[in-house]
Amino acid sequence: MKVSETHSAPQEQDAPGAIADFAYDRMTVERFRQAFPGARWSDERKSWFVPGKTAARRIARWLAREAERVSIHADSKGRDAFTFDPISSPYLEVAQDLRIRTPYSRTVLKELREIPWARWDDELRAWRVPFRSYEELRQHWPKIEQAAQQAEPEARQRRRAEESISEAGRAAHSRAAERRRHRYPVLAVDLPPVGRAVATEQYGVVVFAEVSGELVEPSELSAVYPHVRAGLDYVWGAWRSATLAELIETWPARHAAGSSEYSRGWWQPTLVELRVARRNARSIERRKPTRDLTLEK
Repeated sequence: MKVSETHSAPQEQDAPGAIADFAYDRMTVERFRQAFPGARWSDERKSWFVPGKTAARRIARWLAREAERVSIHADSKGRDAFTFDPISSPYLEVAQDLRIRTPYSRTVLKELREIPWARWDDELRAWRVPFRSYEELRQHWPKIEQAAQQAEPEARQRRRAEESISEAGRAAHSRAAERRRHRYPVLAVDLPPVGRAVATEQYGVVVFAEVSGELVEPSELSAVYPHVRAGLDYVWGAWRSATLAELIETWPARHAAGSSEYSRGWWQPTLVELRVARRNARSIERRKPTRDLTLEK
């Protein structure tokens, strides 16, 4: 049974009172008539009119009691459904309600948020789902349990091990290792300006601190740096992230980079590229005080 919200409004020759609107149910109507003997049915509004200056408050209290009655009945039905066809899982605990504890997973959070009346309990460190939502929980449970199993530390470790021996995993490892070296291949005959913010394909907007004369071997790093072309000479440039002040001072390019700029390894950033870099730099600066405080401790 669904009980709707009260709508307060005068009716019938502006007499004081309020209307009550709820889904039809014979037993509910009988309880309503007992609580409000003076109530009259309005064919025009398809709702009940209760006279009196305090009618709105009285109807609100009655509807609250009915909602509680509905919840208790729905919880009882849900408990019976659980008893008849229970969910057996290490992630589910049965108490006054259903309590769910899983490793962190975005999929689990997404599924649980779609279940009516599900809520997070900070004290219990668990999601609590009333029995009235058991049928909805059953529908979402396969995805919840699968995502929880995949989020277990052993499963994560196994996936990392499998990825590390795959071609994609090796490529990702190479890219991460190369980024830590803070070097970037640039065309020897067209070097980037030192100390100014420029855009790169691999690392976004950066500042080159210096450019060495060390030649790059294209065959070794073509997978990491796609802009490197065979037959051209590239040298290593040492880079660092651009500060927010440097990004604000950088004048944007009028046009997006072309193929020649991509092949040399750097170009003047556009306004769109600068906006992304500035947003990231602001985020880093906001986190910096907290990070410094943590390091001091």
